[in-house]
Amino acid sequence: MSPSDHRDTREGFLFAGGAYFMWGFLPLYMKALAHVPAWEVVPHRILWSLPIAGLVVWWQGKAGALVKAATTPRTLAMAFLTASLISVNWGTYVWAIGAGRALETALGYYINPLFSVFLAAVLIGERLSRPQVFAIFLAALAVALLTWEAGGLPWVSIVLTVSWGFYAYFKRTLPVDPTQGFLLEVTLLALPSLAMFGWLEREGASHFLHTGATDALLLVGSGVVTAIPLMLYATGAKLLRLSTIAVMQYSAPTMIFLIAVFVFHEPFGATKLAAFALIWTALVIYTWTLIAAARHRTRREADPPR
Repeated sequence: MSPSDHRDTREGFLFAGGAYFMWGFLPLYMKALAHVPAWEVVPHRILWSLPIAGLVVWWQGKAGALVKAATTPRTLAMAFLTASLISVNWGTYVWAIGAGRALETALGYYINPLFSVFLAAVLIGERLSRPQVFAIFLAALAVALLTWEAGGLPWVSIVLTVSWGFYAYFKRTLPVDPTQGFLLEVTLLALPSLAMFGWLEREGASHFLHTGATDALLLVGSGVVTAIPLMLYATGAKLLRLSTIAVMQYSAPTMIFLIAVFVFHEPFGATKLAAFALIWTALVIYTWTLIAAARHRTRREADPPR
C-alpha cells in the first residue's frame, strides 16, 4: 500500500513521528558506542534486529507469505542487494558519528530526497518540473562548495545519500511489505554477522561481554534502535499523504544537525553555513512543489469535470 494521497491520520503522525524522533536522537546513542569499531556495531544492529522483526511479522500473520516469497530466486537476489546497500549505509553512519562527522550525516539525509527525485528521473523517466531541477542544482552546488572547502568530496554525505537512495529504489521492487522485507534482509545478513563475531572473538577484539555490562547492553539495544523506527516508519507512511511525509522527513536530519553543532560541538564555519543554506533552500523549493501538486489533485478531485 502506498502513502495516502487523500488524508492524514493521527496514527500515521504517531508512527512516522516516533520513527523520525528516534532517528533524530540516534547520534547520541551511537556516540556512546564511538569506542567500538563500526564493523562490530553493525553486526549487532543486524542480529539483535532479527528477533524483533521476526516477532512483528509473526504477530501480523505474514510469516507464511514471507517464506513463500523468499523461495523465489529473483526475490532473494533483490533482497541481497538491498541488504548490502543498507549495511553500507549503517556502517558509514556509525563510523561517521564516532569520527566526529555527524554534520556530514545530516547533510547526506538532507540531500537524499533530492537524490531520490533525480533517480526517478534517470531510472524511471519521471518528468521533473523546473523548480525541482533548480533544487537539485542547488544541492549539487552545496556539495561542490563543501568539496572546495575540504579539498575533496564530502564522501560520508555522498555514500549515505547514494546507498539510501538506491536502497529505497530497489526495495520498491520486493514483492513483500517493508517489514517483511526488513526481516528478509537481516536474515540474509545474519550469517556474515555471526562470522564477524567469530573473527572478533578469535582475535580478542570483541567488546561484547568483554568490556563491561554497559557496552553489552548498548550493543544489544542497537538492534532495538535499528528495527523499531524502520517498522514504525513503514506503518506510518501508509497512513499519511506523500506531501506530509515529505515535510516530516526533514525533522530527523534537523535534529542530527542541531546535535552535531550544539552537543558534539563540531566545526561549523561560514562555508558549511553557506552549503547548508543552499540545501535548505533546495528543500523548501522541492517541498513546495510536492505540496502544490497535492493541492492541485485535491481541487481536481473535489471539482471533477462535468
